[in-house]
Amino acid sequence: MQKYGIHLLALSHVYLVPQLKQRCTRALIRQLTVENVVDVLQLARLCDAPDLYLRCLKLAHAHFESVEATEGWKFLQKHDPWLELEILQFIDEAELRKKKRRRNKEDQSLYLELSEAMECLEHICTEGCTSVGPCDAEPLMKKEPCGKFTICRGIQLSIKHFATCEKRVGGGCSRCKSMWQLLRLHSSICDQPDSCRVPLCRQFKLRMHQEKRKDNARWKQLAKKVISAKVLSSLSQPKRKRAEDLREEVSDRSIRSMRLPTIASH
Repeated sequence: MQKYGIHLLALSHVYLVPQLKQRCTRALIRQLTVENVVDVLQLARLCDAPDLYLRCLKLAHAHFESVEATEGWKFLQKHDPWLELEILQFIDEAELRKKKRRRNKEDQSLYLELSEAMECLEHICTEGCTSVGPCDAEPLMKKEPCGKFTICRGIQLSIKHFATCEKRVGGGCSRCKSMWQLLRLHSSICDQPDSCRVPLCRQFKLRMHQEKRKDNARWKQLAKKVISAKVLSSLSQPKRKRAEDLREEVSDRSIRSMRLPTIASH
C-alpha cells in the first residue's frame, strides 16, 4: 500500500472493488503531505473518492501557502483551472464559516453575560447584597464581595449611580443609559411583572404593551437570544451541576413567592 496505493486506488475504481478502494483511501489519507496533496486530490476526483477528496481540500486549506509553492500546484494552474477554482472556493467558504463561528461565539458570550447581569440584578433587588437591596430591608453592608455573581459589585455601583445621577433625566449620561437598557431588557424577559421587585419592571411592561413600537420587537428578539444563551450554557454543564442549579432556582422562586411584592430599591 505504501508503494502502490495510488495505482491500486485507480484499479479498484475501474474494476469496482469497493473494499480495496476503501483500504486505499484510508492508506492515502495517512500518507498525505503538502508535496503530494494536489496530485492525490486530482486522483480522488477522478476515482470518485469523496473522503480522500475532502481530506485533501482540508490539508490544502490548512497549509495553502506551502501548497502554492509546490510543483503540483503550478501544474494545476496551467492544466486544470477548474480544480484550482474548486480549491479556492473551498478555502473561501471555510474562512467564511470560521468567521461566522467566531462571530457567533462572541455573540453567545455577550448574551451569556447579559443573562448573568439579569440574574444579578434580580438577586440584588430581591435578596439584597452588600450595600444595595430592596426598600423593605436594610442593606447588609458586608465588606466581602458577593460569591454568587462576579459582576455583582459593578451592578450595585451602577444602581447607586442611576439613583443619584443628575444627568439621567436629560439623557446625557452613558452609564445611566446602560442601566436603563439593562432594566428594560429585564422587563422583556421577566414573566412575573406584578410580583417582580426589580425597579420599573412593570412600568416597562405596560409601556411596551401600550405603545407597540417597532423597537419592541428588537427587544423581544434580544430577550430570546439571552434566554437561549442561558439554556445552551446550562446544557453544556455536567449533569450533576445542572441538577444543583435547578434545585437552587426552585428554592429561590419559592422564597420570592413568600415575600411582599414591591419594585423599589435603595
